[in-house]
Amino acid sequence: MTAKEQLRQVIEELSEPQARTALTFIVERREDDPVLNLFERAPEDDEPRTPEEDAGADEARAEYERGDSIPLAQLRRELR
Repeated sequence: MTAKEQLRQVIEELSEPQARTALTFIVERREDDPVLNLFERAPEDDEPRTPEEDAGADEARAEYERGDSIPLAQLRRELR
């Protein structure tokens, strides 16, 4: 039995919600986004964070909470 034949058989056994989930998964993978593929295959970052990284993240969060962030549209204009 070919892979496509096996796939058809499995699909016939799925409930409608399961089929919808499977379809979404297949369609997203079929688009084959190379950047997404790299992220999905990248090893997990298991290095401990440094105090400097934590301080930078804390500072960025505080800026965001104060409203000191730049809207995405403005950032795109500035980066062009």
